[in-house]
Amino acid sequence: MWRSPAISSLVGQLARAGDAWIRSPNCSYNTAVQAQISNINAIRSTSILENQYDRKAACEIADQKAGRVQKFQIGENVSRNDKIKFLVNTLLDLDNSREAVYGTLDAWVAWERTFPIVSLKSVLLTLEKEQQWHRVVQVIKWMLSKGQGNTMGTYGQLLQALDKDHRAEEAHMFWLKKVGTDLHSVPWQLCKRMISIYYRNNMLESLIKLFKSLEAFDRKPPEKSIIQKVADAYMMLGMLEEKKRALQKYNYLFQETEKGCLKKSRNTSSKKKSG
Repeated sequence: MWRSPAISSLVGQLARAGDAWIRSPNCSYNTAVQAQISNINAIRSTSILENQYDRKAACEIADQKAGRVQKFQIGENVSRNDKIKFLVNTLLDLDNSREAVYGTLDAWVAWERTFPIVSLKSVLLTLEKEQQWHRVVQVIKWMLSKGQGNTMGTYGQLLQALDKDHRAEEAHMFWLKKVGTDLHSVPWQLCKRMISIYYRNNMLESLIKLFKSLEAFDRKPPEKSIIQKVADAYMMLGMLEEKKRALQKYNYLFQETEKGCLKKSRNTSSKKKSG
């Protein structure tokens, strides 16, 4: 099979790097992963300059080399926490290039025997604490592209991150495509989150449409805060009759809250008297 000089040179460098990792028992996990990330990015960068045939050949060689390295289970004895810290630090140091983030994640999971969904959940929680919402979006989208993390919990994380990253319209499109097609079984907590996103971003028509769709499935809102947002949306859209109808229909939610507050107040008074 013919290869261009650039591809041949790159393949030789990868082979020598792989042999060095295998011969060196003291090779660190971080160094090995960073080397693999660099090699993956090098393959991608070089292949752009070659024709389609050369790109296919480069990918095949990279896959073969990745398989060869995995057989030696480099980093097998590194703790899960260290791997998570390494990935978080690497992601925080990257620019916002989708290719750079996806390449880093591809290289990181290459060392795992099974897809490390639990570790990635920890990575996401750390990124959320750091308020790295753009990076959270990238990691979740990468997970979904691998067919992993297709749960309502992950969808909720993505919607929240998109909202925090000021991408409400994208959150709306994701909702319509992935979540809102099956409203009779979507958890109310997730519906509440989407209603809040619509409310904060003045997407009132979408808010009303979602709420009416939930009503069509006879879904009863569990909290008065949801009805309050719906009533406010009706009012701002000039739909006063609809506002009145909603408040009357779900008046029991406000009454339950008032009863709960009254009971709490009485309990507090009783404790003060007994004390």
